[in-house]
Amino acid sequence: MSSKEKPTLGGTRIKTRKRNITAPLDPAAFADAVVQIYLENAGDLELVAKSVESSDLNFSRYGDTFFEVVFTGGRTQPGTIKPDEGERHPYSVLDCQPKREAILPYVLYIQKILRRKPFLIKNLENVMRKFLQSLELFEENERKKLAIFTALTFSQKLSGLPPETVFQSLLKDNLVAKGIVLPFITEFFKEYLVDNSLDDLISLLKRGKMEDNLLDFFPSARRSAECFSEHFTKEGLVSLVEYHEKKIFEVKLKEMKSALTTQIAEETDVSEVIETAKQRVKDANLPDVEVVRILWDVLMDAVQWSGKNQQQNANAALRQVKAWAGLLNAFCTSGKLELELVYKVQIQCYEDAKLMKLFPEIIRSLYDQDVLAEDTILLWFRKGANPKGRQTFVKALEPFVNWLEEAEEED
Repeated sequence: MSSKEKPTLGGTRIKTRKRNITAPLDPAAFADAVVQIYLENAGDLELVAKSVESSDLNFSRYGDTFFEVVFTGGRTQPGTIKPDEGERHPYSVLDCQPKREAILPYVLYIQKILRRKPFLIKNLENVMRKFLQSLELFEENERKKLAIFTALTFSQKLSGLPPETVFQSLLKDNLVAKGIVLPFITEFFKEYLVDNSLDDLISLLKRGKMEDNLLDFFPSARRSAECFSEHFTKEGLVSLVEYHEKKIFEVKLKEMKSALTTQIAEETDVSEVIETAKQRVKDANLPDVEVVRILWDVLMDAVQWSGKNQQQNANAALRQVKAWAGLLNAFCTSGKLELELVYKVQIQCYEDAKLMKLFPEIIRSLYDQDVLAEDTILLWFRKGANPKGRQTFVKALEPFVNWLEEAEEED
């Protein structure tokens, strides 16, 4: 017997490459199946939800189609809201009455579906964006239903839906220009404020990056504070009007403060600064009291304060008062406004540690520069209403007040 190994037939094994074979998209069949669930349960959303949850339909693939069926009763044609071929049901969001009690069950139904299938939130976002950008294709009654539905999704804190998707989708130029967006957002605000506070609405607008741009919902010809107030007052949203007016007021104050700060930093002539201030006051219709407060803030903000050197701080503050006394004089035109200036100085000295001991010196300087009258100082000393640091400041100012009273007796 030979010990040699017998020859064997050998060959190269060729590995065949596996390919991912994907099933072709068939949204029509999916839509028909969902419609059938609605029809079998006669639109009872509790039963529909249970059937949807227990079905083996491919929601991850046809999420957009699912929400088209929820909103319109069937599939819509790509890029439009027109019905596509296939089965339809009469239990959609757009088929119900334009009332919160009719639409709320749909929001709760979707909320239930999203708890079991949270990945669908992206599809809801897609479909809502598509519908909001196509508002002109809906009837007025249908737009109202969408507005109520959208408000209720946020009232019910439908998990994951970003406000930016809603608000930014509405800002298409053609929709705004045609006056379609304003009635929609008005209905949205009214519905949302039924269950929520104005602060909640403002918080929602902030997250949607619309807090400072509410006028963008108005056609360009009506984009003014007056039109805003008129429209929303008529619609009963007075709190929103008051908020907007306050917001505009704050912006105008900020703009005035910025303009004056620049001029004072550049050591512009006092007369020119006075003219700028007067023009700003006229344009913004600012109250005199607010103007006095701003002027003092601007003057003190412009001072180059020393770290801990009290004497240097005192000298810097008094130099500033002396240099800009003419500006303060131009606007402290009554005893009431002079008293407001004293209160402003009092509050700043109380809240700013480096100015705490400067109160009597600042008041004396304002008196010397004829900004404050003797009667104003005595009134504050005897009957001043603001309690902040009052006892300390009254005691510190007492020597100066005594001097004023003695001088008055001598006269």
